[in-house]
Parts: sequence; C-alpha cells; structure tokens
Amino acid sequence: MNQPLTILAMDHIVLNVNDVEASARWYVSVLRMERRESRANPRGDLRVSLHFGSQKINLRPASESVERWFTAKVAAPGSADLCFVTDATPESVAARLEGLGIPIECGPVEKQGARGAMTSVYCRDPDGNLIEIAHYV
Repeated sequence: MNQPLTILAMDHIVLNVNDVEASARWYVSVLRMERRESRANPRGDLRVSLHFGSQKINLRPASESVERWFTAKVAAPGSADLCFVTDATPESVAARLEGLGIPIECGPVEKQGARGAMTSVYCRDPDGNLIEIAHYV
C-alpha cells in the first residue's frame, strides 16, 4: 500500500569543511552554537556537531574520501547557503560581526523567509559558505 509522506521538519544537515576544528570554533564563537562530540557511527570515528535550538549541523572533513563517509556525491566545502534565524536585531548582528572582524557581505537587507518578511545580514564562514543571519519582522 502506498502511504502518504509528510515531511515534518529538518533534523540535521552535514557541512563538508576543510578544517573541522576551525569551522567548529567559528560557529561556536560567532553564532554561539554548542559544540558536541560523539562516536555514534559504525567505525567509531569522532564526529563533531554543532547544536542550536532543536537543530544540528554535523561537520564532515572534506579531506576524507567519499567512500569513508556516507555523503553527497560532490562533497565540496564552501558550497552551502545557510540561513539562521535570530531574535537579535539586524543592527546588533552587524555590530557583532564587525566587532569580531568578520566582513559583512550584504545587509541589513529585507528578504522573504519561510515565515514571511525578515531582515538579513550576510557573511561567510571559514570555508566560504554564505551565512545569512535573519530577524523576522
């Protein structure tokens, strides 16, 4: 019997990165995510993940072979565009990035998100992924 499929939420994403430690430091220090480590995979390899709210990002070392990790066919660092929602004002986001010496690529600028109008500030992580930090209006 063909059961209907309804997606409820996104559980996690995997970012392919050049340097797991550098990426983890950036996401912890800039976006204040929580770093966790686990060995919950068949080979017992150390897995570094970043947590915020009920979301998770796994950091995968791009230097590892695709055969070693179950991953995308083209696992390239710097190929993601990610949008994170904050309750901080766009001005305070921009001030924080500037205070940390992180160049602002664009913003604050008005955008449309999944829930409607928002104001976003854009920067890049150590691998060049485009990071959008958005505040809903």
